[in-house]
Amino acid sequence: MTDTTGGTGLRQRMPYARRREQLLAAALGEFGRRGYHLTQMEHVASAAGVSKALLYQHFASKEELFAEVAAAIVTELTGRLRSAVRPGRSSVDNIRAMVRALFDYATEDPAAWALVIRHLDKPEVGDDLRDMRERLGEEFAGLLLRRRRADPTLTPAQLAVNERRARLLVPLMYGAMLSMVSWWLEHRDTPRDKAETMAVEFIWLGLDRLRSGERIRFED
Repeated sequence: MTDTTGGTGLRQRMPYARRREQLLAAALGEFGRRGYHLTQMEHVASAAGVSKALLYQHFASKEELFAEVAAAIVTELTGRLRSAVRPGRSSVDNIRAMVRALFDYATEDPAAWALVIRHLDKPEVGDDLRDMRERLGEEFAGLLLRRRRADPTLTPAQLAVNERRARLLVPLMYGAMLSMVSWWLEHRDTPRDKAETMAVEFIWLGLDRLRSGERIRFED
């Protein structure tokens, strides 16, 4: 066993910043695995190998702890998605880049991905994930509307219709992407590039047919 006393007989304390990082990592794992409502502070303390009292020295409540974990995820993921989108590229290429960024993130940090999937549509657990959902919506809506906003032949009324339609399509877009990434994480025998391509084609071809005016006629 490694001696942590430095020969003094006293256990050395972990630096504050490193301890906090350790606690956040443990909390991320627990929230991702159990979900917010089932995770208790004692679960996080046990996972971190510390007392619950020490955990409360750093975080006053489970709400505060979750908010900090979620904020870090939001900062990282939205930063990646923002970097993936480039003004000079076509919308479909930007969607492809966003899909790739999501696959990268889920592969590199599956615990964070699990937390996002569990809680993105449960805004009652905090403002950060709700804000991320709204920001994702804005990004996707911008990609859908970029060409139409630049079309001088469209009237303000037509643009307003397009805006409303885009807002309806946005949840379908990010829902499809998140679902495909999660499915692939459980089916790694499928080549990742095929899963990415399927996600892009599902989103883009479906949108293209809607944009062209194609609709399903339902019988009464």
